[in-house]
Amino acid sequence: MAWLDKLKLKKGLVQSLNEAGFVAPKEIQQKTLTRINGGQDVIGVGPEGCGKTTTYILATLNKFNYTPDGVPKVLILVPDKAKVDEVIAKIDQLNKNKTLSIVPLFAAPGTEAQMDALADGADIVVATPDRARAIYLKLGLDVNKIELLVIDDAELIVKQGLQLPVAELAGSIPKCQHLVFTEVLHERLNKMITPFMKQPAIIEVEEIGEPQFDTHPQILYLLPNFGTKVNLLNLFMQDEDLFTKVVVFVNTRPTAEKLYKTLHDRKNTVALLNSWFFEMDGFTSIDDFKSSSTRVLIVVNDAEQKPDLNDIPFLIHFELPVEKETYIERMINDAPDVENETMAITFATDLELSTVKKIEQATGLKIPFGELPEDLIIEKERISADVAAKKAAQAKADDNAPGAAFHEKKTSNAKTYNYKAGLKAQMNNKKKH
Repeated sequence: MAWLDKLKLKKGLVQSLNEAGFVAPKEIQQKTLTRINGGQDVIGVGPEGCGKTTTYILATLNKFNYTPDGVPKVLILVPDKAKVDEVIAKIDQLNKNKTLSIVPLFAAPGTEAQMDALADGADIVVATPDRARAIYLKLGLDVNKIELLVIDDAELIVKQGLQLPVAELAGSIPKCQHLVFTEVLHERLNKMITPFMKQPAIIEVEEIGEPQFDTHPQILYLLPNFGTKVNLLNLFMQDEDLFTKVVVFVNTRPTAEKLYKTLHDRKNTVALLNSWFFEMDGFTSIDDFKSSSTRVLIVVNDAEQKPDLNDIPFLIHFELPVEKETYIERMINDAPDVENETMAITFATDLELSTVKKIEQATGLKIPFGELPEDLIIEKERISADVAAKKAAQAKADDNAPGAAFHEKKTSNAKTYNYKAGLKAQMNNKKKH
């Protein structure tokens, strides 16, 4: 499919694409550009490298068919300075209209230089949400004539806690088209964008290739927060017949200490790998754990060493490691023909789903979701007293409303385990260990 076919791009822009080596549009561009050029709000979901950034840059440059007037027409929000630089470099690569003024806004000492640049004239503003909001509040950023608001790497913006400046900026623009691009679409992200998106088209592309190697069977549990992860782990460990030997991976020592105390208090036999406290049981190697009567070993993620995990019935990633390669190395099954193979269970929150997507893309395998047990207690998010009071005042909440420690069970979680037949058989076989 050629760039000119149905995508309604200007000829100068098509020429720039060809000169830059973009021979044909990618899937996300084929599916979104016509809708964007038609004025529709769009949510584009796809993995890193699928062409999301190029998509909205094309849509941005396609808007300028006359000499610009120096008032911001497009506002692009990205999570950090590195992304600001990347977007501007890509615009420079494809832009032939040298009268366009592009102004970057990001955290830097003082705001005067950036405000001066805006005052000199800006057609496209590429900014981090917090800096754009700060300059807007100083009356340095004019949003009255913005026609296109783009939010890129939206999942990272949510992960950094920048929802408020995004919401304030979006709410301050009188009327415009909205584009959101993200690797994953989850509840927290939806909560940020729903107030200003107008009947958006959700376009999702998958770029998962063929499986690269044999892996252990895997199950993914999507959980709302840390507290619910702890509850699910404790619930699993109550089944001593099934979970006979378990290695639990975490990212930090404080998390390891918390899990050790919780599991130990519930009468589980638990230890730490290379324990750093004398009063906490520990092993210096996985092999020592295998030959012991201890059921649970907690390991702090360490990319520098690959432990020998053969013959461990269950591997639980309570937290995903920072580097996806660390996770993948543990999942490779060196003996796929062995009947009682290891099963890998992953706990993930919304904020960890982008890491899950990267793992799936790298391995060529989708990780199936597990259904949460009906007796799992779902912890409510814990927020500071000041924030809670402010929200309560704004919403005029009932004085008798439950507080941050209140537990509730979501209706969607009121269900029993419902594994596929093959997975259920594999889990039942583990009771023989």
